[in-house]
Amino acid sequence: MQDSEFKAEVDRLIVGCGYLGSRVAAAWQQQGLSVAATTRSPAKASEFVAKGVLPIVCDVLDPETLSRLPTANVVLHAVGFDRTSEQSMREVYVEGLRNLLAAIPDQSRLIHISSSSVYGQTEGETVDETSPCEPTRENGQICLEAEQLLADRANSVILRLAGIYGPERMLARAEQLEQKTPFAGNPDAWLNLIDVDDAVQAVVGAAAQDLPNTLYLVSDNEPITRRAYYTRLAELLNVPGPVFDASADDPKGDRGLNKRCSNQRLRAELLPELQYPTIEQGLPHALQLES
Repeated sequence: MQDSEFKAEVDRLIVGCGYLGSRVAAAWQQQGLSVAATTRSPAKASEFVAKGVLPIVCDVLDPETLSRLPTANVVLHAVGFDRTSEQSMREVYVEGLRNLLAAIPDQSRLIHISSSSVYGQTEGETVDETSPCEPTRENGQICLEAEQLLADRANSVILRLAGIYGPERMLARAEQLEQKTPFAGNPDAWLNLIDVDDAVQAVVGAAAQDLPNTLYLVSDNEPITRRAYYTRLAELLNVPGPVFDASADDPKGDRGLNKRCSNQRLRAELLPELQYPTIEQGLPHALQLES
């Protein structure tokens, strides 16, 4: 496909069209909006075409390829980190975003997907958009560094997502329960979660409203302990309850009790009603057990 074949303008552009981005694309298409999405893979580009999404083959770490981007009223930046790639997380999240900002017009609204890992609280404190961000882990530091690139960009919205879950994302945890493999880390530490469909609606809402330079913490209504979460998951799967090994290092490097995320601003300004406000509604959806 030649550059001349790309549309000069679309309603929505998605940079990073993966687990979240692909669902956002479908939601925007249901609204009758034209959607373009980036990919580094020609094979993936063909999949986009089949779904009615305009593919843009480019790489955020190759600024020359970003000249192919069409103009869009709203740009969603939802690039994930591919651990199999040769690039570092900082290169992808920070330098990639820096390159994108240089390539898109200032008047395009940018919705940037960040993470609740930017918080460094570890003793079960409740955090919100006004809480200090002093992450001790590298991934949180990198996410915060990326956010800071948007400090002076008026037409941008940052969505700090809690742990995103949903269909196609439960297999590993289900297998761990079924095989009675111990979960590492503190069972009484807090988990902060958001169902993927509610995350999609947060993005759609951020695109539809006039929200200059705004920040939202996107989490469900009730943080839950790891013990309670995996116990409920085991009940739904009809397998024995979870086993924990608190002496083993958590693969995410968590220590202490973690933090508890408040979604008060999200519900007050952007998403008054979550479809899956707690895991009681969300886990059956994620496991595709809904009737």
